[in-house]
Amino acid sequence: MPNITLPDGNILTFDNKVTGLKIAEKISKSLLKQALVMSVNGDLKDLDYEIDSDCSVKIYTSKDKEGIETIRHDTAHILAMAVQELFPGTQVTIGPVIDNGFYYDFARKESFTSEDLKKIEKKMQEIVERDEPTHKEVWERDNAIEHFKKAGEIYKAEIIKSIPKGEEVSIYFHGKWHDLCRGPHLLSTGKIGKFFKLTKVAGAYWRGDSNNEMLQRIYGTSWSSQKDLDDYLKRIEEAEKRDHRKLGKEMDLFHFREESPGSVFWHEKGWNLFQKLISYMRNKQDEAGYKEINTPEVLDRSLWEKSGHWEKFGANMYTSTTPDEKVFAIKPMNCPGCVQVFNQGLKSYRDLPLKMSEFGKVHRYEPSGALHGLLRVRAFTQDDAHIFCTEDQITEECLSVTNLILDIYKDLGFENVILKYSDRPDIRVGDDEVWNKSEKALLEAIKESKLEYSINKGEGAFYGPKIEFVLRDAIGRDWQCGTLQVDLNLPGRLGASFVDKDGSKKVPVMLHRALFGSLERFIGILIENYAGKLPFWISPLQTMVIPVSNDFDNYAIEVNKKLKKSGITSEVDLKNHNLNYKIREHSLTKIPLLLICGKKEVDSNTVTIRRLDSNEQENIELKKLIEKISSLAKFPSQ
Repeated sequence: MPNITLPDGNILTFDNKVTGLKIAEKISKSLLKQALVMSVNGDLKDLDYEIDSDCSVKIYTSKDKEGIETIRHDTAHILAMAVQELFPGTQVTIGPVIDNGFYYDFARKESFTSEDLKKIEKKMQEIVERDEPTHKEVWERDNAIEHFKKAGEIYKAEIIKSIPKGEEVSIYFHGKWHDLCRGPHLLSTGKIGKFFKLTKVAGAYWRGDSNNEMLQRIYGTSWSSQKDLDDYLKRIEEAEKRDHRKLGKEMDLFHFREESPGSVFWHEKGWNLFQKLISYMRNKQDEAGYKEINTPEVLDRSLWEKSGHWEKFGANMYTSTTPDEKVFAIKPMNCPGCVQVFNQGLKSYRDLPLKMSEFGKVHRYEPSGALHGLLRVRAFTQDDAHIFCTEDQITEECLSVTNLILDIYKDLGFENVILKYSDRPDIRVGDDEVWNKSEKALLEAIKESKLEYSINKGEGAFYGPKIEFVLRDAIGRDWQCGTLQVDLNLPGRLGASFVDKDGSKKVPVMLHRALFGSLERFIGILIENYAGKLPFWISPLQTMVIPVSNDFDNYAIEVNKKLKKSGITSEVDLKNHNLNYKIREHSLTKIPLLLICGKKEVDSNTVTIRRLDSNEQENIELKKLIEKISSLAKFPSQ
């Protein structure tokens, strides 16, 4: 006689074993129609899972994250099912749910084409219409291996071999088609609906290892309604237009080369943008009481061993052995170097909080398949800062950092910010007492900020809990950028101390803070958020002066000189092209203002303004123009 506790605290009692379907039916007929999956004591289960003891149950629909993810999981299976019906002999490997969709990796000699995707999609629709029943079976491990080997599914057999003996090997059937899977799943193929779309094919190495075979990965998306699907596809279309790699080339900002994968070759305009961001940050940090430092990029292995980074990140560090057999590493982060600066000279409690900032270049190995323009690189610049303080100062300083981050994001056009709090991971340094103090102090700061936050269990840094600042851009995408981490471990490991009021030596708390996270990545986000049309004050090139013909070159040159003298980033186009060609060219590079100079302008000491994305023109006195745009060129807080 199981007693079922519902999320609202109500208890349902049943005489015998009961399934999720029966529970949903007892709650309401409408819930029975909408039910997709359930949790039993927090574990996700199929709706036909039988419950024979007291427990807590929650039923999920397509309105819940758990529900929509189950729809996507089932759609991935139906994709694999369709591929194998259409292309016999194709092997299936893995097919997980990802943000907004799913993918499945296939082993097939022939490449999938865009026409193949259309055929697969049509077959998937047929499978949905067939409404094939879904059920779960538990197989003996060795029997499962042998079964898939006989079926020619060598990759699947390899996956099962990696499952430890004694663990459950669950096989899900959709009609006769079946696959290794932990589940849960919907009760039939018809339950997913028809609101899905296959989006692209890409290459993917087996198990993510470049030494293994190359597979074909088919991506797709799945939703609970046609409107949600259409809205998502529109966002994808818009995102493609905003791709920073495409815009970066058009705007002549940067490029990448195979000779240095994951490292940016900045062009003049891109480097101008980069330096404007740094200048803006320096200004804000100076106002907030930070002292800028700079530490070496190459440090001896012994320091990384003391800090704990060698054990945690050693495999992703670039190292070099010198002729005297010493091992050095290019720094993957700035923290240990900053502690060394703090350690110079005796520090008192009166010196705290001590705020040190650094624009430090760091290097981390990333698999080549993970590299993605400015968003995922191997060499990047962190806008790092480390605040050394007492335990009593943690909450106040965390609030100060949070306010600074939000202020900066607002200046850059991001006002929709979400906080994510991450507590201790399984693999970490330091004892539990220290972690308890760190987590308590950081949570207090978050609560005092009055901002909405979510909790990521076990996702903290290896040395302390952290807050992640997530930005929502113009088309609704979320980007994790800034971080704030409380560290009561690293300072002690590296011998940092201060003299307290009572004359005793104490280890300071170290707050790790990054506002952008990485300048490279943040520039990529900025470009995509604004579709390349950056705010005037941060535009790498704010004006382009264009003479109508060579007769007006001298006047255009003088206009350009006056603009630059007033702090405007400006160039003059003296190339032998007609006016319309120049306007098209510079509009493509997203220059905010084009200043046309012809006879009329020379005679009246004016320029004719043509604004980006506008065909309207305005004639204005040069002096007035400079006065007007000089203020726009300043940092928002100036």
